[in-house]
Amino acid sequence: MSDAAREGDPAAARAPACRIVLFDFDGVLIRGDSFAAFVRARYRQSPWRLLLAVPLVVLASPLALARRGRWRIVRLLARASLLGIGETRYRDLAAAFARAHAERPRIFLREGITALRRHVAAGDRVIVVTGCDQHVARGLFDAIGLDGFELVASRLECGWFGLRTGVHCFGARKPRELATAGFQPPWTVAYTDSAADAPMLREAEDAVLVNGTPQTCRALERALGRSVRRVEWA
Repeated sequence: MSDAAREGDPAAARAPACRIVLFDFDGVLIRGDSFAAFVRARYRQSPWRLLLAVPLVVLASPLALARRGRWRIVRLLARASLLGIGETRYRDLAAAFARAHAERPRIFLREGITALRRHVAAGDRVIVVTGCDQHVARGLFDAIGLDGFELVASRLECGWFGLRTGVHCFGARKPRELATAGFQPPWTVAYTDSAADAPMLREAEDAVLVNGTPQTCRALERALGRSVRRVEWA
């Protein structure tokens, strides 16, 4: 707390609080699932990993009947793609992938990046909250020289055979990760493309759905109990 605020300065008391603006990443600032693209790149670079991944997926295929089971299959594929990879090597791979991925035509949503820059320029506290791993996401931003915001993302951790999912910053986990990072609601604006982000948007004054289908819009509005603002970004 500043000295002026402690001493009861009326001007300090009237100073407006900094606006907090949240952005989802995949589907809002960049096209597609960025970490899934990283995993696919790992399999292209090391096809032998498929020899390990395919039997695991076949054995786990009954799990695909349930949503949680499908996520476990995805985790198996991701873990097989990182078998034997330590943290330092992973950071190098993530940075190399990000540089190459960022060069793809129209991979970033131009209007989403413009909106983020506009909020930063306005003095808002901008946080990108994503299920993508932190190193892949940060590498993609670094590749285009985008900064001035904070990142709350998924994190990998070291296991017996390589890296594995530590924290998956998705759905209901997003508000908890924001709180752990020191960001408390309410938010001024929150942007997403998915109804899974309803827990994050619930505390937003302005909940914004980006490029959402009518079905996604209805699902999100049911979850929030109110209407959302819709935008179409290219």
